[in-house]
Amino acid sequence: MGMEEGGKLIYKDVLPFAGMVMVECMLVGGNTLYKSASVEAIINSYVFTFYVFLIGFIFILPCIFILHRRTSVPPIKLSVAGKIFVLSVVMYLSQVCGYIGLEYGSPTLSSIMSNLSPAFTFVLAFFFRMEKVHLRSYTSQAKVIGTILSISGAIIATIYTGPSLLSTTSVNMDWIIGGILLAGQYFLLSFALVAQAKILVEYSVDLIVVFVFGVSGLFVAGLGALIMARDVEAWKLRLDVVLVTILYMGFSSGFFNVVLQIWVLRLKGPVYVAMFKPLTIIIAVIMGILILGDSLHLGSVLGGCIITIGFYGVVWGKAKEDYEDGFPARTTTEPLLGPHDVLEEGSQIS
Repeated sequence: MGMEEGGKLIYKDVLPFAGMVMVECMLVGGNTLYKSASVEAIINSYVFTFYVFLIGFIFILPCIFILHRRTSVPPIKLSVAGKIFVLSVVMYLSQVCGYIGLEYGSPTLSSIMSNLSPAFTFVLAFFFRMEKVHLRSYTSQAKVIGTILSISGAIIATIYTGPSLLSTTSVNMDWIIGGILLAGQYFLLSFALVAQAKILVEYSVDLIVVFVFGVSGLFVAGLGALIMARDVEAWKLRLDVVLVTILYMGFSSGFFNVVLQIWVLRLKGPVYVAMFKPLTIIIAVIMGILILGDSLHLGSVLGGCIITIGFYGVVWGKAKEDYEDGFPARTTTEPLLGPHDVLEEGSQIS
């Protein structure tokens, strides 16, 4: 193998693999850091969400102007801007549900619930007539069965705790509340993904959509924080773990992970990106045990395994269906196999 072939191998295979592992590690790391910060200090989730949106927007803003400084873009219609504004409301609510859910639950539970995204997206896309189901087709059967398994696994992970495998820590009602909130987060994210696909059909300049989304998201997050957090103390930033968490999540979730994942998405396609999602469960379990001292219960293991099987069932069914139809499933406007982490990571969409 020559140096040129070795370089291509590194660029096309090694770097995308390493990049996706880094994305998942940083994503779970942010959740773990937030959980640790919420234990050490009182965090107002509404104010925290606003600051994360703000930091992410500050990082992404120069990229938009640099990439479009010499190109003209079509004007965006008021109707499209209105839809993006509604999308920002949905995204804001999903972020708040996610942060509050982390306070009640754990990063492991969040990672388990994140694998519901393809199932939720499939159901919503079918409801909005963006997906067709033919029950005699094995690909449709895979998607339907995968959806049922994913939802069943989420119910098991939330309701059934079972014996503790690594410690004697008990799970109370907070775990169930956290599971419901985190499931709600990923349902809203899936709804946003389907809405994003429709918006990009009307207006295909994705970076401009990101810019409008960032501006409207800041407005919504700021308004929500002003309404829900009227205490001035909640807005004050101090040199503590909360500030570190805001800066970390604003940079990683709002900028670095987004850019890195979009690059992998363009190079390898959405199926490749989606395949790494269950890895977050393993990473979250390890970080939770080592950093937070979390316990691992049988219900979480069973639920996580069932959700993972369902996850791959839905993704495989959709990917196989697209290839049979002659489409290699590499478009970012495809809702089911789209970049779920890009939505999940805060203030940006692609």
